[in-house]
Amino acid sequence: MTTTMFQKITLGIAGVTAFGIGGFILALPHAFYASYGIAIGTDPSLLSELRAPAANLAALGAVILAGVVRPAWARVSTAIAVTVFLAFPAGRLLSLIVDGMPSGSVLGALAIEVVIGILCVAAFWRRPVRGVPGHSSFGLQG
Repeated sequence: MTTTMFQKITLGIAGVTAFGIGGFILALPHAFYASYGIAIGTDPSLLSELRAPAANLAALGAVILAGVVRPAWARVSTAIAVTVFLAFPAGRLLSLIVDGMPSGSVLGALAIEVVIGILCVAAFWRRPVRGVPGHSSFGLQG
């Protein structure tokens, strides 16, 4: 499976972002959330509930990054990148509607997630499969 340079760069941005944010929350949840103006306290249950999805996000980021260097992982990496960077903004938009306006920092995160989501969709939008009239694939030629 081959990927274009734009697709590799997009996967790299998505992977580094997911891995970095997940790793930061996993290692230093208080510092991460303080940067958003959120005090999370010391409740072990809350910290567990924050670290568990952070570990998941970091792991997904690692798989996304694997698609940059391992062509065999590119389809899985692509699906994960698109899912992560469309699901996060969807959840934030739902929260905005249901819960009200978040802080400027959270809105900034939403904007970054939307931009990366748009990059992922642009990089991996459906294109015709070479040599097969009427068929298309999600971005990657295999």
